[in-house]
Amino acid sequence: MALKGLDYFKFTPKTNCKECGCPTCMAFAMKVAQGGITIDKCPYIKPEDLAKLSEASAPPMKKFTVGTGKFEFSLGGETVLFRHEKTFVSKCLYGVNVTGDNVDKVLTEAKKVDYVRIGERMFCEVVNVEFTGDKAKFLDAVKKANSAERVVILDCTDTAAAKEAVDICKANKPVLNGANETNFADMSKIATDAGVLLGVRAESLEALYDVIQKIEASGNKNLVLDTGSKSVKDTFANAVEIRRTALNPKNGDRTFGYPSIVNLSKLSGGDHECEVALAAVFTLKYGSIIIMSGMDYAAALPLYGLRQNIFTDPQKPMRVEPGIYPINGADENSICATTVDFALSYFVASGEFERAGVPVNLIISDAGGYSVLTAWAAGKLTAASIAKFVKEKCEDKCKNKTLVLPGKVAVLKGELEESLPGWKIIVGPNEAVGIVKFMKDLK
Repeated sequence: MALKGLDYFKFTPKTNCKECGCPTCMAFAMKVAQGGITIDKCPYIKPEDLAKLSEASAPPMKKFTVGTGKFEFSLGGETVLFRHEKTFVSKCLYGVNVTGDNVDKVLTEAKKVDYVRIGERMFCEVVNVEFTGDKAKFLDAVKKANSAERVVILDCTDTAAAKEAVDICKANKPVLNGANETNFADMSKIATDAGVLLGVRAESLEALYDVIQKIEASGNKNLVLDTGSKSVKDTFANAVEIRRTALNPKNGDRTFGYPSIVNLSKLSGGDHECEVALAAVFTLKYGSIIIMSGMDYAAALPLYGLRQNIFTDPQKPMRVEPGIYPINGADENSICATTVDFALSYFVASGEFERAGVPVNLIISDAGGYSVLTAWAAGKLTAASIAKFVKEKCEDKCKNKTLVLPGKVAVLKGELEESLPGWKIIVGPNEAVGIVKFMKDLK
C-alpha cells in the first residue's frame, strides 16, 4: 500500500531546515508521497528508516537498466495498468532474434532501420542470441551481437555455454535469459557474479512463481520474466496476469514485480505480418522487451510510432525541439515557413512541404507544445514570439526573407511585418492539405 504524506512526515526532523529544497518538512513529506521528490533528499532521516521508507515507497515493479553508454535503457518501474491513469515509465524495447546460422543477415537488415521521429532515435535496441545446441556457433553469434552496439540477450539454458557467453559481453550489461525449474541456482550464480539481469522462465505461471521465490531467497532480485512461448493465447494471458498481479494495490506480494520478455519469433510461425501485429499487441500489454525474427521499415514505422504515442506522459503534449528544419535540401536562400512545436502539427506540415518538392526552411518556435489555434488563443504563438525567435535564430542563417505564416493565424501578419522589417510575410493555407498547391503556385 502506498504511503501517505503523514507516514513520511513522522520520520523527518521537523525542523523546516529547507535543505531538501522544500519550505517545510510537511511540504517535503507531501511531495514525496506524490512522487515529486525522493525520500533520500532529506539528509537527516536515519539510514535504517531511509531503507524502510525506500522499500515501502518503491514502485511495485522493480526498475533496472540494461546496456551501457548511449545504448543504456531502463526497464520496469511501472505503477499503473493503463497509460491514462498516470503514465508508463519505461518504453518497451524492440529486438531481433539471431542464431549462429543467421546472425549476419538479420543484424545487417535490422541496422538499416535507423531514423529520428519527434527528436527520438528509432532503431532496433536489442539482439536476442538464441542457443540452438552448437556452442561454437552460439559464442560466435554472441561476439557479433556484442559488437553491434545493441543490448544483448543471451537466450540459453545450457549453463556451460551461458557462462562463456556472459564472459564475452558482461561489460555491456546483457540479460542472461536462461533460468528455469532445473538450473535456476547455477544460472542465478552466473548472473550474480557477472552483475547482469537474469531472465526466468517456467512451464506455467505457478511454476514461475515458485522459481522466482527460490531465486529471491538466494538474494538475487535482479530479474526479468519470460512470458513463455506455448501459444499466443497463453503468452498474452501470462503477460497480463504478471502485470496485474504486480500492480494490484491490494496485493502485498511483489514476486511478479519485474519487467517481462516476449519472444514473438517463437510464436509467429514465420508469419511476419502476424508478428508485427502481435508486437503491437504486446507493446500495449505488456512486453518490456519484445523480440521479433527480423526488423524492417514496414514493421518499424507503425510499431515505433505506436510506442512513442503510448510511452509518453498523457499530461504533457508531444512536441519537437524549436529550431530550423531544412526540407527538400533547403539552404540559406530558400523560402521560410513557420508553424508550432506540437508534434502532430509539425509532422503533418513537414510531410506536405516534402510532397510539394520545394526547398523550404521550416521554422519551429516554442509554442508550449500546442496546436496552432490553441497556442494562439493561449498567447503562446504571437507576432512577438515569432519575431523574437526569427531575430535570434534565423536572421544570419536565412538570406531569403520570405516567411509563410499558417493561414489560421493570418491575423498576426500586420504585426509581424512591423516586428520584422525587411521580411515579406505571406499567409499560407488554413489546412496542411493545401500546402502542396500553395508552394507550387508560390514558385
